[in-house]
Amino acid sequence: MEKQVFNSTKGPKARGPYSSATILGNLVFVSGQGPIDPETDQFVGETVEEQTRRVLENIKIILEELGSSLDKVLKCNVYLADMNDFQKMNSVYAEFFPQNPPARTTVQAGRLPFDIKVEIECVASL
Repeated sequence: MEKQVFNSTKGPKARGPYSSATILGNLVFVSGQGPIDPETDQFVGETVEEQTRRVLENIKIILEELGSSLDKVLKCNVYLADMNDFQKMNSVYAEFFPQNPPARTTVQAGRLPFDIKVEIECVASL
């Protein structure tokens, strides 16, 4: 099996030397997503709830472009700028994974790129 690199044409553009996702076999590894509006290429959302919603929408866009979906997410890693935002992030996260949620790790990061409040990466199946 050979690794495939995927760069989304519908989701946010990478802001560094990384791909939107990589694929190996039937697994998709989506890079950490921030709250970037793919239409304007600008960071959006003042609150952690707004940013979490945009981040999960971006992940959804990337997965659907690959023929996958949020229903096929196996694992998420959530990085928060402030662990005090956990419950607020969690309430929005639950909207996107209402049944059979994936495995998840949530940690407070020392500092996130561009001083965003939340970044999420995931592994999904095709």
